[in-house]
Amino acid sequence: MDFNEFSFRVRYGETDQMGVVYHGNYAQYLEMGRVEWLRSMGISYKKMEENGIMLPVISLNILFKKSAVYDDLLTVTTYVRKRPMVRIEFDYEIRNEAKELLIEANTVLAFMDMKSNKPIKCPDYILDNLDI
Repeated sequence: MDFNEFSFRVRYGETDQMGVVYHGNYAQYLEMGRVEWLRSMGISYKKMEENGIMLPVISLNILFKKSAVYDDLLTVTTYVRKRPMVRIEFDYEIRNEAKELLIEANTVLAFMDMKSNKPIKCPDYILDNLDI
């Protein structure tokens, strides 16, 4: 699977006094998108770490288009557009319930061996699930 969608509601604690989502929270929303993308393929991020693989973010870019507000129903769409090697690159869109585009984003992560702290190849159990 090369993309996944999931939805959630903005919680009060994620907003400022004007009810607008604090910009720093979008990085967490993107992380939720990545975790759900893996889960949709039957892969647990927790199990990856238990097997000694971590995925630190090495690049994060967000283009803000419109603000999300308290109680908005947001949908995060997470895409993988090219086959990962040592790095995996994700593109994202976050839209509100009216389908308005709120952000476009991109992250790049590296597969790392937790013991050696060295980059490693993307595991086959991820590659085998990709349509790209």
